[in-house]
Amino acid sequence: MKYMMFVVTSATPDSPQDDSDVELWVDQYDASGTRVIGDALEPPAESKVVRVRGGKRYVTDGPFAESKEWICGFDVLECDSMEEAVEVAARHPMARNGQLELRPFMTWE
Repeated sequence: MKYMMFVVTSATPDSPQDDSDVELWVDQYDASGTRVIGDALEPPAESKVVRVRGGKRYVTDGPFAESKEWICGFDVLECDSMEEAVEVAARHPMARNGQLELRPFMTWE
């Protein structure tokens, strides 16, 4: 089953980061086939929010809500169970100073 893992931080976007531990985690789970895809994301200030209401498109800059926490990356995991996905997430370096949110993909039958 596939799981979306949102990587959440409260660090400011310009904080210095040591990504070497993250690179090791990525290498390990890419090699095992557990990590399907993932990447870092630009900070919320670079985002656009798009809405269509009554046939009219509205585009605004930045996040839809002010928050100290922001999604700084994502990974798609292929795991046999939520428990396995939790184990994989717990080994991610961002689990120590951020948080990881796991959501199973919908299954359409």
